[in-house]
Amino acid sequence: MDDQPQGKPPTFWQMLHSILAAALGVQSGKNRARDFTHGKASHFIAMGAVFTLLFILVLIGLVQLAMHLTAR
Repeated sequence: MDDQPQGKPPTFWQMLHSILAAALGVQSGKNRARDFTHGKASHFIAMGAVFTLLFILVLIGLVQLAMHLTAR
């Protein structure tokens, strides 16, 4: 992702990238340091909760679709 001038909080897209990378376990040290020094924990917690909820809903939808397709 693009670097920002020092002292500015991460953008929405940078935070989303960090959430997705953390979910996969591939977060870089540079981005993690940026998040901890310039990001707000509440923003990351909220985005992480929304990501987790969406992930669960997608999994439920895929299971429902698979069950519907196999019931024919």
